Amino acid sequence: MANIKSARKRARQAEKTRKHNMGLRSTMRTSIKKVVRACDEGDRDAAVEAYKAAVPVIDSMVNKGIVTRNKAARHKSRLNQRVKALSA
Repeated sequence: MANIKSARKRARQAEKTRKHNMGLRSTMRTSIKKVVRACDEGDRDAAVEAYKAAVPVIDSMVNKGIVTRNKAARHKSRLNQRVKALSA
C-alpha cells in the first residue's frame, strides 16, 4: 500500500477507473456476442440489427480509450464479414 497521501488517492482512483472500464469492456463484448449469436443461428435480420447496434458501442469504446482504433476496426470488419456471409 502507498504511504504518501496523494499516492493513496491515486490508488483509489485507479481502482475505481478499472472497475468502470471493466463494465464498459463487458458491454462491448456483449454487443459483439449478440451479432455472432445471430449469425450462428442464421437469422440475417437479427444479425443486421445487432451489427447496427454494436458499431456505435465499439466506436464509443475507442473514444473512451478502452480499445485501440485498430482493434475496433478489426472487430467491425470481422462482424461485417459474418453478416454479409448470411446474405450470400
